[in-house]
Amino acid sequence: MSLDKSVKSQSPWQIGFERLKKNRLAMIGFTLLCIVVTISVFAPLLTSYDRDAIDTLNSYQKPSAEHWLGTDELGRDTFTRLLYGGRISLSVGLVSTSIAVLIGVILGTTGGYHGGHIDNIIMRIVDIFMCFPFFLIAIVVAAILGPSIWNVMIISGILGWTGIARIVRAEVLSLKEREFIEAARALGLNSRDIIIKHIIPNIMAPIIVYATLGIARGILSEAGLSFLGLGVKPPTPSWGNMLAAAQSMRSLRLHWWLWIPPGCLVFFMILSINFLGDGLRDALDPKLKQ
Repeated sequence: MSLDKSVKSQSPWQIGFERLKKNRLAMIGFTLLCIVVTISVFAPLLTSYDRDAIDTLNSYQKPSAEHWLGTDELGRDTFTRLLYGGRISLSVGLVSTSIAVLIGVILGTTGGYHGGHIDNIIMRIVDIFMCFPFFLIAIVVAAILGPSIWNVMIISGILGWTGIARIVRAEVLSLKEREFIEAARALGLNSRDIIIKHIIPNIMAPIIVYATLGIARGILSEAGLSFLGLGVKPPTPSWGNMLAAAQSMRSLRLHWWLWIPPGCLVFFMILSINFLGDGLRDALDPKLKQ
C-alpha cells in the first residue's frame, strides 16, 4: 500500500525521468553526448598542443604516439583541433537553438493565447518562413554577411523557429480553455502573468524535446555551411570546416585521419542527440502508460 502511494505521489517530471532511464537508446545517446561535451570543455587538459600551432615540417603525419590522429596540411595536431572544434559546433547548436526556441515560444504563445487577427498574422508569417528552403536562404545570407560563427548562429536561429512556434501554439490553444486558466483570469491575472506563470510551465515538455532535437539540427547546419566555406572561418576549427579542408581527392585517398574523425563525430553526435530527443519525447508524453 505504501509503495502504491509513493508511486502515485511522484510528479510528472519524476515519472518522465524514470521512463527515460529505462530507455536504453536514450541513455546511450546521453552518455555519448556527455563524453563529447566533457572532452570538448576540457580540451586544454587533454592535449599539450596549441590549437593553431603550425609546423610545416610535420605536415600530413600519420597517427602515432606523438600525434594520436596525425597532423593536417599545416602540421597542426588533428586531435587537438577536433577537441576545440567540438566547442564551436556545440556552441552553434546551443545558441542557434536558444534563438529559435525564444522566438518560437514568444510568437507561439502570443498567437495561441490571444487568437483572432494576432494569431492569423503570426501564422501567416510562419507560413512564409516555412516556404523558404533553409539551406538556400542560409547560403545566400551567409554569402552576403560573410563567413562567421555568429552569422551561422543567427541564421540557424532565425530560420529555425517555425516548428516550435506551431507546436507551442497548438499546446496553448488546448490549455487556454482549461479550468485553471479560467480561474487565473477570474482572479484578475493579466495575460502576461497567465502565460508566464501558468501556460509556459505546462508546455515545457514539448519545448525541451524540440530544443534537444534542435541542437542536432544546429550542429548539422554548421557542418554544412562550414563545409561550403560559408560557416566558421579558418583557422578557427569546427567539424564542418575540418571536413571541408580534407575534401581533396588526395586527402580522401591518402589522409583518412583528416576526414573520418570529424565525420564520425558529426554522425555520432547527431545520432546520440536524436536518440535522447526521442527518449525525452516518449518519457514526457503524459498519454503513455507507466
